[in-house]
Amino acid sequence: MSRPARPHLALPPWLAHALRTQRGPVPWSAVTRGALAAGPLLLVAVLAGRVSLGVVAAIAAMLAGINDRPGSRRVSVQRIGMPALAGAVGVLGGTYAGDHLAAVALTLVLTGLGLLAGSVSAVGPVASAAGTQVLVAAAIGAGMPLPESGWERAVAYVVGAVWLLSLRLVLPTPGSLVGDFRFDGERDAVAGVYDAVAALLDAVGSGRATARRVALTAALDHAQDALTGPRLRRYSSSFAERRLHAQYAAALPLAEAATALAWTGEPVPTRASEGPRRLAAAVRDNTHTGPLPAPSRSAPALRALDDALLHAAEAFDQGKENRDLHTRRRTVKDLVRSVFGAGGREYGLRVALCFGASAGIAQALHHAQWYGQHQHWYWLPATAVFLVKPDLGPLVSRVLCRAAGTVLGALLFAGFAAVLPRPEGLIALVALSGALIPVATRHFAAQTAVVTVLVLALVMVGGEPQASVSRIGETLLACAIVLVVGHLPMPGQRGGGVRARLGAAGRAAYAYLAHVLRESDPRDTAPGPDPRAHRWTLRREAYRALAEARTAIALAAAELPALARHTEGADEVVHTLERLVDATTACAVHLDDSGRLTPRHTAQLTELLDELAQERVRVGLRIPEAPEVRLAG
Repeated sequence: MSRPARPHLALPPWLAHALRTQRGPVPWSAVTRGALAAGPLLLVAVLAGRVSLGVVAAIAAMLAGINDRPGSRRVSVQRIGMPALAGAVGVLGGTYAGDHLAAVALTLVLTGLGLLAGSVSAVGPVASAAGTQVLVAAAIGAGMPLPESGWERAVAYVVGAVWLLSLRLVLPTPGSLVGDFRFDGERDAVAGVYDAVAALLDAVGSGRATARRVALTAALDHAQDALTGPRLRRYSSSFAERRLHAQYAAALPLAEAATALAWTGEPVPTRASEGPRRLAAAVRDNTHTGPLPAPSRSAPALRALDDALLHAAEAFDQGKENRDLHTRRRTVKDLVRSVFGAGGREYGLRVALCFGASAGIAQALHHAQWYGQHQHWYWLPATAVFLVKPDLGPLVSRVLCRAAGTVLGALLFAGFAAVLPRPEGLIALVALSGALIPVATRHFAAQTAVVTVLVLALVMVGGEPQASVSRIGETLLACAIVLVVGHLPMPGQRGGGVRARLGAAGRAAYAYLAHVLRESDPRDTAPGPDPRAHRWTLRREAYRALAEARTAIALAAAELPALARHTEGADEVVHTLERLVDATTACAVHLDDSGRLTPRHTAQLTELLDELAQERVRVGLRIPEAPEVRLAG
């Protein structure tokens, strides 16, 4: 007699997120860079008798290492460089503010800086990292007792970050050991797009098609980012770069045709996916495409797929100049909308309250000599900055991971400090911690533990006594502050970040739809850019905006129920928007083939627009109205 199955115990979303860990191979190249960054900088400073400047440089290298994520070299210049420059400005301004302002005035200045940095963080990931570093560096500059002037600290900060960035640009990576040294992640990123197209074609007509289409969007986003940067500009400088540009551009019509086939839901011949896989191999190995499978042209989307394959075969070998990466356009109006919109306002207020309150409380405890002989009141506001970042996960998940990681890291350091020789043992510990950061970034608690060990080692090398106990106390206090501020009511609607992302996704989806339907109107003869290239740019922008909205919604859903309820129903809206963009893509492919829409396309678009209009009212989310378009076939 078989035993009854045990009921599955489902963890609440906020706890499940805190226990979730990213997986993947060990990034040995990043581990090597981490080992050669903060530790050697500190060693040189100790040997030169400038320990305090070495501590500042090592902190900058550590923060740069946290931003040293997987991707191409050209992406790392912006991802590491811009936050580092913001951090140097923060050190400079914080030092002079700490030297010349009283406690109350300094708290007000730091609160205003938190409002500005938090609002700017809503622009995107790089802006968020820059906002975080400027606040952390300002707190360090204002509170760290160092003999050097502000400009000397800022120069040391820049040197630390530039050292890590130089290692990123100079040292080889696994992807750069094959073929051209300049390409360390770009080829794999572009090849991944063709692999994702093949996987989507294999899934057409099955329940896996939606997930594969999402994976294709992620692959295209990754390739766009990998090809964007100062070493591969719009005006490519070599045949290899021009060819890689052309190979990426050739993938866009393939992705469009595959999405249209997925929308129809009718299975395609097995050989349809062979062509994209051969193209993926050609990109990855930097070889010729070779023979492609025989065409199958029984439907408009299949004809579009075959035409795209033939175009790709030509583009792979010619390497023509391609000036358009089809990146999303960020105008001044877009930036202002992000900063002063619902997401920017809400996040800016929360950062200002958390940073200002923690700075004020820290200074009050410092002047009351609660710290004793320790002079690191800056730890409390710096900790609050990381805790208030939504990029690192839901609020409760961040707090739990930060608390657990800090306790573990402080206890580990207390054990190391009791047995390691000084300063050489502590310098070795800094180098080891730097090497572990790229691996520890897979979980916030692990990252916190490694960073705690590294920072405590730096503080002790700088001449202060062991501070594990006070570090735990300050972290727990920062957790309490952020928890309270995170649940305070704010002006306007809650869930501003999600609403801002949904608004951007809605605007992008409607702009794409309006452009495709304008192409179907024979009366529209207005001059403009290449219609197909412009369409691909709009499609890329729409899918990227939808992916960002999906991410924001998933994080909001993992909050405590008191916060998660403010964005209930948002996933339904974004799902409908995704179906609308898929249907628009299918319409575009059909229009290229026949020049007019079928009744099925028209009915599907009308139904989705009506559905979105109802969801806007039901959920209460402010996304833009659908454009006035003529749905006539």
